[in-house]
Amino acid sequence: MFLELVYDPTTNPLNNNEWSFPLLEIIHIAAFTLSIGTIAIVDFGLLGWGKRDAAKLLKETSTLTLLGLVIMLISGPLIFSSDPNMYLRNSSFRFKMVALLVAIIYNYTIHRKVVLSGATPGVNKAVGIFSLALWVSVVFGGLFIAFV
Repeated sequence: MFLELVYDPTTNPLNNNEWSFPLLEIIHIAAFTLSIGTIAIVDFGLLGWGKRDAAKLLKETSTLTLLGLVIMLISGPLIFSSDPNMYLRNSSFRFKMVALLVAIIYNYTIHRKVVLSGATPGVNKAVGIFSLALWVSVVFGGLFIAFV
């Protein structure tokens, strides 16, 4: 059903020593935590939690969010390269990729526009809750890769 890649995993440096893959995963998870954490701070501002304005929080955290996403989007494909056939067959991985794409698009379109526009409290809360749900979905998809 899925495309099977002609691939020899023994040629990948991530599969040839015991520390390279875990180290890369640590980098991937740390970058992901940075990006999701900074986005969550803005979402909490949208929800009215805390005393800071969401627009100000976005301006203060946007560089860190982007840095985390860039590192994550570099390290992720490297992890994928360790066993692409396994990842392509894994329904949790495919779910994570779709959720990640939707979350990134949402973050840099609707989410950003609402944060910077000073929308009504109801709209802010809806956007913040939806954003948090999207990013939690990405995390769950990633966690369940090992169990599917």
